[in-house]
Amino acid sequence: MSISAADVRWIAHLARLEMPEAEIVIVQRDLNAIVDYVNQLQDLNTDGIEPLAHTLDLANVFRDDEPVPSLPVDDILKNAPDRQGDFYAVPAVLD
Repeated sequence: MSISAADVRWIAHLARLEMPEAEIVIVQRDLNAIVDYVNQLQDLNTDGIEPLAHTLDLANVFRDDEPVPSLPVDDILKNAPDRQGDFYAVPAVLD
């Protein structure tokens, strides 16, 4: 698979990037090198290789979820610039 200059222009358009012609040539060369490198994976013999999601045999490595007492609301909100009851008060972001 080869990436053309038109493909690079289209990708730049989709990404809302303005690219001078000289840069298109460079990006085209770089993208083709990346695609060629990834295509090397097609040459690997993966028969008998089991698909895996992780390279290590790890199961749940998280600690047990044990409830603990929470901090008092007044301590949590003591540095809040503005407060409404037991909540942070923030400016509205929607009209």
